[in-house]
Amino acid sequence: MKKIGGVTIGQSPRIDVTPDILPIFGNEVELIEAGALDGLTKEEIAQMKPKEEDYVLVSRLNDGTYAKFGESFILERLQGCIERLEAEGAELIMFFCAGTFPDVFKAHVPLIYPARLLNGVAKGLSPRSNIILITPDKDQIQQAYEQWGDVVKNLHPVAANPYGDIQEVIDAANAVKNIDADLIVMDCIGYSEQSKKLVREITGKPVIMCRTLLARVVCEMLDVI
Repeated sequence: MKKIGGVTIGQSPRIDVTPDILPIFGNEVELIEAGALDGLTKEEIAQMKPKEEDYVLVSRLNDGTYAKFGESFILERLQGCIERLEAEGAELIMFFCAGTFPDVFKAHVPLIYPARLLNGVAKGLSPRSNIILITPDKDQIQQAYEQWGDVVKNLHPVAANPYGDIQEVIDAANAVKNIDADLIVMDCIGYSEQSKKLVREITGKPVIMCRTLLARVVCEMLDVI
């Protein structure tokens, strides 16, 4: 049995994510989790609103709602999550977030960032360097251009909250279905297999989803079939 860790920028456990990834891991993997907002009240989290120039993050809370907050507030807390998971025996740690993080974390095991996987796979699968990006919040649109500007030549971002009404995802898919692009990237761990299927059905385009891509790459690394 291989033990791997999952760090969320929100609160753990991510019971919204695991139904789509545990079947990929099968019975050879034990997943342990930690969250940067674990133990915090909604009032405390509300004090973490993004500062000017802060990197905006969106994640799920344990009650099923979501929060928007600044990256600067959670970097130290994420380091604490990494240390706890290492202490529990994780031999690899996944970030349950597609955001971009500064190179500040210290670990004795590999840290796997979905953003880097999505960047590489999307670039490799888009012959015209032309993609549609679905991101959680309108305040992350500019971040999308900054994160993906060096990856693809043509980017078409649209916002749809993965933690809200599924109609937001449907509306986003309808808004981009006539855009001429090679593929669609769902750029958040919160997007589910259900939302991916809806986007693919509405647009008729190939869709890459963050959480399942992450799980399959980790399986390859650990030689889990």
